[in-house]
Amino acid sequence: MTNYKVDVANLDKIVKKTIEAINNSKVELFDIAESARKECGRLEQELNDLKEQTILLIDSVDVLEKELKSSKKHLMLVSKNYDKYSEEETRKAYENADNLRVELAVKREQEQFFIKRRNDLEIRLKDSIKTAEKADRLISNIGISLGCLTGDLQQVTLQLEDLQQKQMMGLRIIKAQEEERQRVAREIHDGPAQSMSNIVLKAEICERLVDAEPVKAKEELKNLKSVVRDTLQDVRKIIYDLRPMSLDDLGLVPTLQRYIITYQEETRTAVSFKTRGVCEEIKPIISLTVFRLVQEAISNIKKHAKAKNVAINLEFVDKELKLHILDDGKGFNTDNLKVRKEDINSGFGLYSMRERVELLNGKFEINSTVGKGTSLNITVPLIPDEEVSNG
Repeated sequence: MTNYKVDVANLDKIVKKTIEAINNSKVELFDIAESARKECGRLEQELNDLKEQTILLIDSVDVLEKELKSSKKHLMLVSKNYDKYSEEETRKAYENADNLRVELAVKREQEQFFIKRRNDLEIRLKDSIKTAEKADRLISNIGISLGCLTGDLQQVTLQLEDLQQKQMMGLRIIKAQEEERQRVAREIHDGPAQSMSNIVLKAEICERLVDAEPVKAKEELKNLKSVVRDTLQDVRKIIYDLRPMSLDDLGLVPTLQRYIITYQEETRTAVSFKTRGVCEEIKPIISLTVFRLVQEAISNIKKHAKAKNVAINLEFVDKELKLHILDDGKGFNTDNLKVRKEDINSGFGLYSMRERVELLNGKFEINSTVGKGTSLNITVPLIPDEEVSNG
């Protein structure tokens, strides 16, 4: 069972680490999306600047083409009429045409570079936009998934903790069953079994004396009758502890009254038992549960509380049964209940009482202060048998 607890603790750590890793991934995706958006803005600005430069360059190329065309016409004119122009004018005409040709070639090459650069920027801008959109979608999906996953994983942890408690309760039940069997076996061995052996022995003595010493045989038969009566009482007590037949024959209230009277006689503790309201028909499962609750509460008071006064109030209100048990014992710290609940050796006690009540869809409340006693407030709905939880 200890290993199981460790597994639950480790699973809880794994769940937290998983959620933390997803949150970290979400933060990184935020960074990626933000970087992509910044890159989109930078590329858009660079693309706009490049487009403006391209427009100016195209205009410049158009001007140069016109100038070159004019220069070529002038050069052809000079070449045809070289005798009308000086050598210097001819040289300048050639140089001007060459310079325009070179400048135009540079501008056209620059234009091609701008066009290629623009195409590259447009592709990069599209990719950056896609990256930002994908990151936004992933962030949204992770947010949804994280919400679902967090809820699911936390629910798994709660279910495992609940399963752990149920397994612990199951082990307590098995342990309690074995202890109860041992107790019953010991009571039968020390009580009725020994008495039956004594009865057999006395019967054999009577058999020997019946002819030889009738008076003594009669005396032994009286002793035998007394032993049989005591044995019968012991057997009835054992049967009553297992399940009081009076619950079926007399009902819940008379059975509790009888049990409380017996408890007072054995412990000399003052017990006040009051009832309020009437319920003519109580389902057997509810009667048995309430009896066991009182039995367990009184047992706890006897073992631990050392109380001098106990008050038990049973109320039938509308469709509910309310049970209030108060004592003036030494009390305890209710924070220790969880620790005891996880200890298989702590027995049933208050945890089993809570389980019994919750199986009937009831409410269980305990209040205790060290040195000031303990009070139990229990509410059980008077429901049909078919509605009783089988949890």
